[in-house]
Amino acid sequence: MYIKIAFSKFIDILELLILIRVLLSYIPSAQDNSIAKLLYQLTEPILTPVREILYRIGLNRGMVDFSPIVAFLLLGIIRILVLSIDR
Repeated sequence: MYIKIAFSKFIDILELLILIRVLLSYIPSAQDNSIAKLLYQLTEPILTPVREILYRIGLNRGMVDFSPIVAFLLLGIIRILVLSIDR
């Protein structure tokens, strides 16, 4: 039970970090500080594989990066699957 709660909170934190990263992308001057760099280091392992998959299927070739949206969807699906497992 506590593991599921901790896992759900972990997913919440990941989603929050991705959201903050997306918002920071609209503020060019904010991308150079150390907190933004740490944020990029924490979220890039999640977004890079999603970005590569989207590129392979032809959905991420323009100016808009859809990888955060897909990452949110995948994290939500993973959360539902893990929380639905009964011991």
